[in-house]
Amino acid sequence: MTKEALIARLSINELTGRILEMAQTGVYRESLFEVFRPMATKKQVKSAIALAKQFGLHSDPSLRDSDLGTYYQADTLNVKTFQDTVQNSVVLSAGDDIAQRIYLATRTIKLMLVASGASAIALLVIGSGYLLIGKTESATAWWTSALCAGGIWLWQKNVAKPLL
Repeated sequence: MTKEALIARLSINELTGRILEMAQTGVYRESLFEVFRPMATKKQVKSAIALAKQFGLHSDPSLRDSDLGTYYQADTLNVKTFQDTVQNSVVLSAGDDIAQRIYLATRTIKLMLVASGASAIALLVIGSGYLLIGKTESATAWWTSALCAGGIWLWQKNVAKPLL
């Protein structure tokens, strides 16, 4: 078996969470490598530090040590944000850009709202067209569909409101 197979591994999310927790009171970079040596490779710890920086891990240049390296700190609020993110099952990896993922999710939600709203309007216009040519039964069916699509749009808008 290889050395890596023998190591009890932690996921990047677990490492990141532990790094953020340790950084609440302050921790040096080399101390992180030392603490996690039995559980993760140096590369994994570096990746976890990079991910933790997206959740508010920051260095204090005035406390930099020549032997221990960079001194990291994190606010309690940032640690709570990370823990909430992990609890809500957002799968994170070292190379993920959280801001990009949030932007894409927001854009997708807005597109979904536009599509359902446009569908409701289109169905309403089609129903009105049938009414103008004298086909009231068809117009009623199209308007009912428009009403349903409008209801879906309203529901989606209310659900998405906290996210937008």
